[in-house]
Order: sequence, then structure tokens, then C-alpha cells
Amino acid sequence: MTNEHLAQFLAAAKRATYASQGDNASVTPLLSGSRQLEFQLGSVLYRDIYFGFTFFVGQETVYENEKPIWAMSYAGGMMDANAAVEAVYKFLQFALRQVDVANPYRGPGLIRGEGFQYTCQTNGALENFWGIERISQNRGIVYELRYHGGHIR
Repeated sequence: MTNEHLAQFLAAAKRATYASQGDNASVTPLLSGSRQLEFQLGSVLYRDIYFGFTFFVGQETVYENEKPIWAMSYAGGMMDANAAVEAVYKFLQFALRQVDVANPYRGPGLIRGEGFQYTCQTNGALENFWGIERISQNRGIVYELRYHGGHIR
């Protein structure tokens, strides 16, 4: 699979799962205590497995013909115990729906709305990358997530 096709698939998968449906996109999880989201087009499968809610860890994996070809691990969550969790995660989903093919890891570099500011900085490319996303409100950072991954060889 070319990087161009992988980026297109990732953007479609991310828009179709958590960003649009939250946990309603869940399937029966392979790992006890986890949540699992999936999206499939033909022989290509996107699987996102994570644990936790206000602080969580997880991994996204793309399979082609049942062989893992790409993965991204992530960890993060709420940084401010006084912030409105539901409002923050609703804004996060909004930001994640803006994912594009040029940067198919999380959301856009910057987006504002609903009293929040979302930022996402990525270093590297699909083969090997790392980054951080944050949501800020007037009083500072309320949510933060770090991620890294790349091609599986």
C-alpha cells in the first residue's frame, strides 16, 4: 500500500470511528477491559483498541490482508480535574473529524471553537512519527495526548 493510499484510508477510518461515533463505533473487544473500534474497506482493516476514559492509553493498527502494516500508540487525557469532561471530549471529536490526508494522525494543526483551542504538532512522516495534541481553555491546558508510530516492517 502506498503512503498516499494509507493516508486516505487513515483519514476515512478516523472520521468514521471515534471522531463521529465515539464509543458507539465499538465492537466486541479482543482485550478484556478495553474498547475497540474498527473500520474496514476491502482487505484493509483499521483497529483502535484503548483502555480508560479520563486518562487512556491505546493503539491504532492498520492491517492489509490480515498483516499489520502501520501502527500508532497513544496516551493522554484530562489534565484539569475541574474541566467539563464531556464538553472537552465533544470538542475533541469535532477537531478529530477535521483530520486530513496531509496529516492523518489526529486533528488539524489549530482549530478554535466552543471556548476551546485545539493544537496538534506532528514530527516525521507516516513511516516514523511522533506528536502531541492539546486542548486549552482560558485557564490553560485541559487535555493532552502524546502519540508515536510508523510503518511495521
